[in-house]
Amino acid sequence: MIYYIKGIVDEILDDGVVLECNDIGYKICMTHRDIQKLQNKNEKIKIYTYQQIKEDENVLYGFLNKEELNIFKMLISVSGVGPKAAVSILSTVTASDFILAVVTNNEKMIVKAQGVGKKTAQRIILELKDKFKDVDLTQGEQDEETIDINGLDENEAIGALMALGYSRKEAFFAVSKVSSQANSLEDIIKLSLKVLMKG
Repeated sequence: MIYYIKGIVDEILDDGVVLECNDIGYKICMTHRDIQKLQNKNEKIKIYTYQQIKEDENVLYGFLNKEELNIFKMLISVSGVGPKAAVSILSTVTASDFILAVVTNNEKMIVKAQGVGKKTAQRIILELKDKFKDVDLTQGEQDEETIDINGLDENEAIGALMALGYSRKEAFFAVSKVSSQANSLEDIIKLSLKVLMKG
């Protein structure tokens, strides 16, 4: 399994990029949002990847951050959702918007993606909602610094961040740092992700 590739963007395609690394060009399928971010980049970049191997094909899917890679993996675990549909969804909504759509049952946000219908959006919400809401926030030892989180929005945001692969300590730290500035669950998740991505 290739976790990430560091290299120089050699060519920008309609559905991804060719990344040159050690004189080898890797074709990596990416979201339209990530492709646009690479338009003016000539420096070395890091792309987190997922490799799909089938009998007749070997495809690399890539993302500029781990959060979107984790959501991509969650999406393709849903019955009837393949990598192309997952890329389409992540081309349409950000990681934080997707989490919010699942937590708030907002299927309209998901069906904006090309090739994703209402039934598929409903199935995505049904199958992934528990992953964001049922994270055990009390499991494990107490953090060295105890952070008092009382609100429902804060707890849901922490659960969502933990479902993306962050530790309980990282999620608590980010949410406690931004909760006073946020007015909604959406704000908390978006601001927390910005904090975590900078770290």
